[in-house]
Amino acid sequence: MTAGRWALVAVLLAVLCAPTRPVAPVSTPIHSYADAVRHTVWVDTGTARVAADVIRPRTAKPVPVIMVTSPYNTTLGRGLEEQLKAYDLSGAPTSFPLFLDNYFVPRGYAVVQVDLPGSGRSSGCLDVGGPGEVGAAKAVVDWLNGRATGHTSVAGGETAAATWSTGDVGMVGKSWDGTIAIGLAGTGVEGLRTIVPIGAISSWYDYYRANGTELDSGTPAGLAAQVDNDKGCPYGGLAAPSLNPDDEMWRARDYRRTAGNVRASVFAVHGLGDTNVRPLHLGLWWPLVTTPKRIWLGQAGHADPFDFRRAEWVAALHQWFDHYLLGLDNGAPTGLSVEHAPDRWSEYPGWPAGGSVEYRPTADGGLGAVPGEGVLAFADDQRPAEAWLTDPESGRLLFRTPPLTVETRLSGVASLRLAAEGDRVSAVLVDFGPVRARDRADEGVRKVGSRSCWGESTGVDSACYLDTATPTSVVDRRVLATAWARAGGVVEFPLGAVDVVIPAGHRVGLVVGGTDRAALPEGGGGEVRVDLAGTVLRLPVVSGF
Repeated sequence: MTAGRWALVAVLLAVLCAPTRPVAPVSTPIHSYADAVRHTVWVDTGTARVAADVIRPRTAKPVPVIMVTSPYNTTLGRGLEEQLKAYDLSGAPTSFPLFLDNYFVPRGYAVVQVDLPGSGRSSGCLDVGGPGEVGAAKAVVDWLNGRATGHTSVAGGETAAATWSTGDVGMVGKSWDGTIAIGLAGTGVEGLRTIVPIGAISSWYDYYRANGTELDSGTPAGLAAQVDNDKGCPYGGLAAPSLNPDDEMWRARDYRRTAGNVRASVFAVHGLGDTNVRPLHLGLWWPLVTTPKRIWLGQAGHADPFDFRRAEWVAALHQWFDHYLLGLDNGAPTGLSVEHAPDRWSEYPGWPAGGSVEYRPTADGGLGAVPGEGVLAFADDQRPAEAWLTDPESGRLLFRTPPLTVETRLSGVASLRLAAEGDRVSAVLVDFGPVRARDRADEGVRKVGSRSCWGESTGVDSACYLDTATPTSVVDRRVLATAWARAGGVVEFPLGAVDVVIPAGHRVGLVVGGTDRAALPEGGGGEVRVDLAGTVLRLPVVSGF
């Protein structure tokens, strides 16, 4: 045999004798979606009966549950295409919003979509993240575990037991939907195995208020009125809540207080460009949770990963639910996946990764290690924060670092101790320098004309969704975080949660202004005075990047 043939034989033997890599187990679509069981159960919560629309495989074997609780099912709709629930003439559900049912029911999961109290076909009243809504979600998990009572109609009717459920529940949802998942996890309810909150609120105070000042985001009563089912619910107690975060109304809606009770694993997603539910909501809750957890941080705004990283998202969610609801040993990862440039994602062991490095503003507009001296003043010209970045004559103070000598990553929560006198103050953390980023318009996602399918369809419930593209542009500065506070002495507050790579040559800036008219209601004015010696910016700098 020639030397060449001996070499070929050696290669073949090496391949045949090499240890095989085990294939991770995965659930497969073995059940008929068209033949799935669809029905509604009304679950007693103690103060209401909430409608739980169920779609599940037609099998005698008990199955785990993917659950969504939402006020949007029959009003504003859900997802990029604003999908609504639909029913036949008998009232049985025929169409479920989003892709979860189309994809996961054939793979052996039930999907339960719940109307929050006071919305959809549920009785009761919305209380905007309060005990009633969290309690309703808990009641459904209890019912799925045989600890609560369900009925065949909102008026009562026959009782309905969830004998088809294993009792293992995973909650998923964006915005208000994901917020209730965070609140429910804080109850430690038995049977809730995992939650997947997307762009979710961790403190309703921080959605409507900011460090003693009011945000121009309406009121909880106004939000409830947009999505309730017109049953004449009284929302007086939600109309003009206090500026004090220790008010009981806010304490009952602060899920950071109960984060230590979380027993479920967590797969959280948030857009770093989200100006609706700011990333700070996740940033302040995340370190308090000690269960297995995974986090995705994208450059998009208030958007679902199904719309900005679709194929990877479906695969990751599938793997996550298979692990935590079916118990498959599939190596579901924890840690951080972050989009540092449009559609370019990096993996890290965890988040946050940065420490806390102090920077001090100086009278000449610098930002460095040495404390400044003196007091600087400006007139609150009540302009949008963006105007302070573009107009050097506007009423604000600007402090910047020297050009960075090396590429630098910030990862964590930036904060500010501000010694200021006046009415209201705004603080903006900025990366000054050219960079390509997702456009802020349309939440950083653009719909295109084509569709792709994710699961099985029926004639009235399609698994096919509009594809999306990533709109980008080169900008000469990036706003990394914005925060607001009531001035009057020394105030300390978090600026925002970030994970960003800043190129060498860029400068990190801090803008201190008065009334940001893009975020704060009318008011303010007068003079704002900043004591440099008492002001400290703390940035989560990753050393050795």
